[in-house]
Amino acid sequence: MRIIINIIIKEFLQLKRDPKLFGVIFITPVLQLILLGYAATLDVNTIHTTVFDQDKTSTSRQFIERFTQSGYFDVDAYVDNYKEATTLIDNGTTILTIVIPNNFEKNINRKQTTEVQVIFDGSNGNEASIAAGYVQGIVASYSNKLLLNIKDKSGSKIKVIGSIIPEIRVWYNPELKTRKFMVPSIMGLLLMVITIILMSMAVVKEREIGTLEQLIVTPIKPIQLIIGKLVPFIIVGFIDVMLVIGIMVFWFNIGIKGDFFFLLFASLLFVLSTLGLGLLISTISKTQQQAMMVAQFAVMMPMIYLSGFTFPIENMPQVIQYITYLIPLRYFITILRSVILKGTGFMELLPQVGMLFLLGTVILTASVLNFRKRIN
Repeated sequence: MRIIINIIIKEFLQLKRDPKLFGVIFITPVLQLILLGYAATLDVNTIHTTVFDQDKTSTSRQFIERFTQSGYFDVDAYVDNYKEATTLIDNGTTILTIVIPNNFEKNINRKQTTEVQVIFDGSNGNEASIAAGYVQGIVASYSNKLLLNIKDKSGSKIKVIGSIIPEIRVWYNPELKTRKFMVPSIMGLLLMVITIILMSMAVVKEREIGTLEQLIVTPIKPIQLIIGKLVPFIIVGFIDVMLVIGIMVFWFNIGIKGDFFFLLFASLLFVLSTLGLGLLISTISKTQQQAMMVAQFAVMMPMIYLSGFTFPIENMPQVIQYITYLIPLRYFITILRSVILKGTGFMELLPQVGMLFLLGTVILTASVLNFRKRIN
């Protein structure tokens, strides 16, 4: 036991001697969470809009005011022809163009149907679809108001008939802010990056400078060396977890609705799997540069893309969905979002916890056996 403690102390002393590494471990995750927390959002709050008003009447101006009053649409330009509108869309200045036809006011006064053309820049499909939803809502509201005004002016009685009125309630994220959905996932992403890179780089660095060979020739058992290597990074991982949770709670005001200790337990299972991956990378890499390349392109990028962090797993091809079952980050992100946002407990998340434990055990065991073989 004393030998393991001495190895752990040695690892912390090495971290202390490298101020840059200390900053990467404890300061970078905080800064990244703050930056990504604001940048990683799918919300559309500002829609740059161009208006081609061929009618130029008070009614057409009132119609455009409906868009500006919504708070989402910024009318940046009024154009006089389609060519100007096309130029603004082509150079990315505007997202959509509203084209109001001639006789817009006249057709409305005549109680005739009139069409309004809306041209979207569909290069960003998510942004265009959200903007289209806003447009449909505003046009529908404006049409209903016109209908009621016409009936009031005509003095006709509105016959009440049965109808279905939806009562909409949004749970867990009433404001529908993407940030509340993304920040817990970013916590898992940062934890993965820090632990995998630290573990892989630390072992390879010792091999490069020759200290690993010195440890091997000392009367230290391989299992003692492995435990002494793993424990410091588990502690570092938990310190990062606490830092990131603190930023999430006190900076972004996203409270943890579930069991905090269950969240820490799930984090431990995830850290075991990522440390195992880092240890595995260290056994197949000869230099720090090679370890960094393998960690980034062979491990972390596939985990990010296939975990549901960036793209919904349900939208992936069936074959790719099967592959995602082997990604530990997939289960950890589900646990994070469920515990933090919904307050889900252990029993409801037992399948995800079980898979996280299984993958962590398999990965760590395989990595330890391979590392031990390389030492021997």
